[in-house]
Amino acid sequence: MMRVNLYTKKDCELCDQARSDLAELQASLPHRLVEIDIETDPVLMARHGESVPVVEAGPYTLRAPFSFTDLKVALTSAQQHAADKPPLEGDARRRAVGMTRAVGGFSRHWLAILNTIVFLYVGLPFLAPVLMKAGMEGPARLIYTVYSPVCHQLAFRSWFLFGEQAAYPRALARTSLIPYGQATGLDENDLAAARALVGNQQLGFKVALCERDVAIYGGILIGGLVFALVRGRLKPLPIWAWLVFGVMPMAIDGGTQFIAGFPGVPAGWPIRESTPLLRTVTGLLFGLLNVWLAYPYLEESMAQTRTAASVKLAGSDPPPGRP
Repeated sequence: MMRVNLYTKKDCELCDQARSDLAELQASLPHRLVEIDIETDPVLMARHGESVPVVEAGPYTLRAPFSFTDLKVALTSAQQHAADKPPLEGDARRRAVGMTRAVGGFSRHWLAILNTIVFLYVGLPFLAPVLMKAGMEGPARLIYTVYSPVCHQLAFRSWFLFGEQAAYPRALARTSLIPYGQATGLDENDLAAARALVGNQQLGFKVALCERDVAIYGGILIGGLVFALVRGRLKPLPIWAWLVFGVMPMAIDGGTQFIAGFPGVPAGWPIRESTPLLRTVTGLLFGLLNVWLAYPYLEESMAQTRTAASVKLAGSDPPPGRP
């Protein structure tokens, strides 16, 4: 049977008239009426607040004001369209309803799901040094291996746990910390050795993500948790602000040290190495501003998805006699 959605709200005389007209058309144009109160959903209020009643029948939509004749024509056309597209029955229908419920559930809990994924992604690298300290080298090495394609894991640009220092930057960074070369006895320009070094009981053990990556994804996690408190009220960050305050500081900090490592650098180019503090600050800022830029748009999109799923599920119970 053809489904007809009637969007209404309280104290709406035109809604009462549309309901009455649909009842009169029931004999000649059989349909399953699903009434939806737009006042229960902010998205529906924004979409239909000034145009109720709204009738949806198949691919056709009528917005107030419309006449009995308009309604009859729309339902007749929808019935003809439905005849060319048989409704889902049995298992196919149950699968479709189940998929709609799954999509609706994800759209309601997307932020919690995403925050959990980011937490696991940024948390597992800290488990690697914990496992190394506990003597469980096999599982720890597995974590280092899994993260190696997405991070350089250079020891002099990574955090260490359970050692004399939290970090061992190169001497070029000019920090107050014991430099990497002095602490390890390794050549500070040997990138392969720096990547392979996991640590020891004296140095501590390396986190499986570098300092900047930890800061970026940590910022995304912190931003996601804060967003949970202000969702629906926070406006997206302008793209220019994201570029100036999020991308540019990290690009300058990381880009200048990257260029300095190339042979044949122009004379006068400052040879520099970033510090753990700068990597953390620029990475954290980039992660936080990514959330501010993207999550409001995600929330808007998920709200529309929730509404679409709710509208479909409003008529998901099969009518009597249908499996």
